[in-house]
Amino acid sequence: MGTNEPNDPSKTPPASEGVPAPDGPSNLIDTDYVIGQDNIVTKTFGLDVDLHGKVFTISSLLILVFVVLTLALQNDIEPLFNGIRGWLTSNLTWVFLLGGNVFVLVSLALIVTPLGKVRIGGANAKPDYSYAGWFAMLFAAGMGIGLMFYGVSEPMTHFSTALGGTTMGENGIRTDWAPLGGAVGDEQGAVSLGMAATIFHWGLHPWAAYAIVGLSLAIFSFNKGLPLTMRSVFYPILGERIWGWPGHVIDILAVFATLFGLATSLGLGASQAAAGMSELFGTPNTDTTMVLLIVGITAIALCSILLGVDKGVQRISQINMVLAFLLLFFVIIVGPTLAIATGFFSNLGSYLTNLPALSNPFGREDANFSQGWTAFYWAWWISWSPFVGMFIARVSRGRTVREFLTAVLLVPTLVSVLWMTAFGGTAIDQFISDGFTGVQDAALELKLFAMLGELPLASITSFIGIVLVIVFFVTSSDSGSLVIDSITAGGKVDAPTPQRIFWAIIEGAIAIALLLGGGLTALQAASVSTGLPFTIVLLVACYAVIKGLMSEPKSV
Repeated sequence: MGTNEPNDPSKTPPASEGVPAPDGPSNLIDTDYVIGQDNIVTKTFGLDVDLHGKVFTISSLLILVFVVLTLALQNDIEPLFNGIRGWLTSNLTWVFLLGGNVFVLVSLALIVTPLGKVRIGGANAKPDYSYAGWFAMLFAAGMGIGLMFYGVSEPMTHFSTALGGTTMGENGIRTDWAPLGGAVGDEQGAVSLGMAATIFHWGLHPWAAYAIVGLSLAIFSFNKGLPLTMRSVFYPILGERIWGWPGHVIDILAVFATLFGLATSLGLGASQAAAGMSELFGTPNTDTTMVLLIVGITAIALCSILLGVDKGVQRISQINMVLAFLLLFFVIIVGPTLAIATGFFSNLGSYLTNLPALSNPFGREDANFSQGWTAFYWAWWISWSPFVGMFIARVSRGRTVREFLTAVLLVPTLVSVLWMTAFGGTAIDQFISDGFTGVQDAALELKLFAMLGELPLASITSFIGIVLVIVFFVTSSDSGSLVIDSITAGGKVDAPTPQRIFWAIIEGAIAIALLLGGGLTALQAASVSTGLPFTIVLLVACYAVIKGLMSEPKSV
């Protein structure tokens, strides 16, 4: 079994092997394994190939079988997906909630302890990206399409269910969807509780899951010299066995979790873009339109992939950020500005006040809310975590642990509070002040456009909304193929471009297969079922990252 020992030049893996060497003092893991040693390196049809034989072959074959079966059995597959999602969320909600709480507590503890001084990439490492570029990539990869899809609909939904209060079925079990105890007949109480429940799903908990994965991967790769794949996180527990089948299984699971988490988001994005185009331009809102959208957007993502991370992903993320904030500030200025400004602080306070009750994993009476909303979200975020975590690990070299966790945990949480307050708060204000019920009555994917329709320049802002969904979609597809390629290339971060193109096409194919074979339910079931095993992986990662950090020299 390998050991930790101080960095010396003879033990430092050269950057050409796929992971840059630590810069300055660090504690490399002494292992005989060389990154990429199990890879198949060849030229096929004139294209360079550099793949981990077992991980790539098993992952791609299983996924292709899944896509073919889902498309072939469209009518039979939906009840199966429904059953899987229902069983997991009704029986194992406590696992997701408890896991989420652990991730938040570990992340916050690392910010305030001396371990926060450790620098990713070695004590003398310098950041690869500016703060602006770094924040843009973190934000676009982590939340993107979700904020566009749920930014109006979720606050409005929780407000409505909280205002409606609780209802009991014949068996004494609640049948309502109100969070906690609801706020029957109390409009301000319903606003407060509805916003707290929304921010709970988009605040500290999801970003803590991303932070744990990202930090674990960054430390074990850039400081310890191991490949940039999920198996490396298990080195403190499995030792050299991570290079065998236990490691292969972990990486294959990471590929599945990433692909299905991504497909859920891509499916949501396609359905919202299609609905928006139907509303704005009168195009048919059909499965065919969504399939054509996924094909077109995947083609744009392929162009971005060919440009690479610096030119492709970073530039698109920054365009994304500018467009998102333009739309956000437009809503703040022409919407109920004072209500949004005061609401930001009151909603943040309400979130913190209700956080202990909302995150309680046991003895919950609001089963519909905690199982139907929270458990699904936690499973979705956790299934996204290998993708977002690995991506933010790749772009965070040179940051200290404290800087990394503060940026990944706290900044996006505050942005999410502002976003939900502006978009959701405006829709709720339209209902309370003007009696406008259009947002409440609209289909899920149309709620954003119904809200924008009541503001000035509705056609322009709705068009920007559609563009934003598409650009977020491109960023997710691009970043996702980067991450999956790294896993299936044995941890190399400089694998040939054609492999990333292959995975971008596969992501689009899975999104199409799931949309046609069961719609949103199928997408959600796929992410929930991969989220469960990955919750266990993340709990192990909490232990591993603390152990890994304790052996690292602190940055001055």
